[in-house]
Amino acid sequence: MKTLTRNSMIFLASSCLLLLLKTNVMAQQNFKFTFSGVLSEHKISLKDINPVLPSDWTGFSHLVIEMRTTSPQRFSLWIYRQGATPCRIMLQPFGQNVWLRASIPIQYFRGKDQSGTDLASANNRRTNSYWMSVWGPYGEPKDIEAIGFAMTYPVDKPSLEIRSVKLSTKDEGSEFLEKQPVLDEFKQWAHADWPGKIKSREQLDRELAEEAKSFGTYADFNYCEYGGYKNTKGKATGFFRIEQIDGKWWFVDPHGHLYLSMGSNGAGVGFSGRMSSGDPTPAAQLMSKRLESWGMTSGGIGKPYTMMMRWPRTQGANYLGLPDVYSEEFANSVDQTAKTQCTPVSNDPLLLGYFVGNEPAWDGREGEVVDMILKGPANAIQAKLKEYLAQGDTPERRAKFVIGAFEKYLELLCSAIKKYDPNHLNLGIRFGGSPSEELLKTGRIFDVCSVNVYEYEPVSQLDRVYRYTGRPVLIGEFHIGVPANGLGAGLVQAMNQAERGIAYRYYVEQAASLDCFLGAYWFQWRDEAVLGRMDGENYNIGFVDVTDRPYRELVEAAKATHKRLYEVHAGKILPFSQRPRANDSGTPLSPWNF
Repeated sequence: MKTLTRNSMIFLASSCLLLLLKTNVMAQQNFKFTFSGVLSEHKISLKDINPVLPSDWTGFSHLVIEMRTTSPQRFSLWIYRQGATPCRIMLQPFGQNVWLRASIPIQYFRGKDQSGTDLASANNRRTNSYWMSVWGPYGEPKDIEAIGFAMTYPVDKPSLEIRSVKLSTKDEGSEFLEKQPVLDEFKQWAHADWPGKIKSREQLDRELAEEAKSFGTYADFNYCEYGGYKNTKGKATGFFRIEQIDGKWWFVDPHGHLYLSMGSNGAGVGFSGRMSSGDPTPAAQLMSKRLESWGMTSGGIGKPYTMMMRWPRTQGANYLGLPDVYSEEFANSVDQTAKTQCTPVSNDPLLLGYFVGNEPAWDGREGEVVDMILKGPANAIQAKLKEYLAQGDTPERRAKFVIGAFEKYLELLCSAIKKYDPNHLNLGIRFGGSPSEELLKTGRIFDVCSVNVYEYEPVSQLDRVYRYTGRPVLIGEFHIGVPANGLGAGLVQAMNQAERGIAYRYYVEQAASLDCFLGAYWFQWRDEAVLGRMDGENYNIGFVDVTDRPYRELVEAAKATHKRLYEVHAGKILPFSQRPRANDSGTPLSPWNF
């Protein structure tokens, strides 16, 4: 056996160390940050994290951080680059007070991938210990000088502790590192406490029994059996329709009463959730009693409802939600789908109408869509695109092609629905985010234009939709959440449950004061799971929590607003004007300003 010389041993050791540094570069120093104010950021130079951390991350696949938080609030992870715009990923660790490892794909600092069919599936990514929103800004991960941890409107001065920062060439797994299991028997976060947390089955049964004593009826809101306003009268057609009266848009119920559609996604509204009046489960009975008692006019047993159409896609053709709209196969499958889904309910007086889709993901990414079509399999839309680009290939023409294809898509869907159900309304595609002018104008094809508006005040967004479409507007989704109960706050934050009730009143009544308003659906009925839904979201946004108990502050606020809603929309009284607080710093700005 050959004996290694001392120099050879030193060289071998050095080579091994360099290889280790290349594949698994780690910080040794612990950091702990506390967040406060409106926008709070802690920025650390790479040298302070570890002098050997490289500034060029292009040879690595993952940034791996071991962290522990005292709050379920989300925060932004920024990488600062010399002479360039910083890049960001938004992180939300599951739960609190537990060490976890977050293995973060560096690719999402560069940009989004091309999976997903709507905004949520295109932007959210889940793991076992955290989830992320990939909103940008983006850039190449090199010439990096520092890492920043930032939080907007932190509640109760939360802290973030970091004990390890690595660069790795592989996914090292995102997992909890201690205190398993992290959920208790009621699916609540186990390692935190809060007022009202369920500790026993007896406590839960007692609270639910006490709630049942408080249930009211539609009579408390002057509603008829359909949820329309009893003291109003218009033309009765036997189905829901829309009408503009003295400049104000209204639904008109089958008996001719003016009607505003208020409900909650996940409670029979917006997701094909009709509740049968036959022999419902106890859970459905309880939900229905709550909806009626709280003044919700859509959803519940034997109450008005909406349907979300579920459309087919041609094999291998999904371009951020846009299918091969020029395929004969697709047109035939759309017709068959409409026949199957619409025919059974075409004569149901309780059906308001159909949503034809949700939050197109390609808006602003038309160039990517064109590239996806060109690089994909040979099909009808690719042939149409090549023929089109042969007459000129510019970014503007590419965007125009995608809009044209989308208009073709809507024409197919809307015509098929009307063919098999001429009685009910087309409620639109539920636009999301900040839709472009070009996208909004496609909404002129609908009877009602639906839009999901996550803001503290939706007035300017609804005005804009109405201006470009000329159609009355239904809010398909909105919410205000609280970073509490082991859950994140959602897209729009209030500092506590009382402020969430104020936020509901302000949002809904400001919207209802507009001429174009037809109703609004809260997203969603129940808090999301602590360990996240399919894309990771784990928001404290329910009317009820994970143990099925209502948030009383939100419920009472909704009841108060629903009793005023007719007069607000009719212009007889002013809307509720108290703005909510996101934290102790005061009145919040738009959640998109950060």
